[in-house]
Amino acid sequence: MDQPFNNTQPIYLQIIQRLCHQVVRGELKAGDKLPSMRELSLQVGVNPNTVQRVYTELERLDITETRRGLGTFVTGNEARLRQLREEMMSEQINSFIKDMKGMGFTPAEIIEGICKSLE
Repeated sequence: MDQPFNNTQPIYLQIIQRLCHQVVRGELKAGDKLPSMRELSLQVGVNPNTVQRVYTELERLDITETRRGLGTFVTGNEARLRQLREEMMSEQINSFIKDMKGMGFTPAEIIEGICKSLE
């Protein structure tokens, strides 16, 4: 998580996104322990209150679970992790299609471009 933060989105949302990307890529797996709030705040260079907000939001989204006295862990709910993966894929695809249509590409041109890129 060494990338700098951008000014277009709140930092806590960017950290949530980075952690979700790590889950989707398999860098963080079901049951893996996340760093303590203090550790993560030092790693990313933000206030511990920001990390507390991140962990609270991740738990609200059922992506993590807090175990009293043990820390915060990626949820063991495999169905929820699959759902997260599908949601993130859908967001990326929809954003890409919106951008391409905004540039004037037709659906056929978009599909052709994707197929060429996959070769």
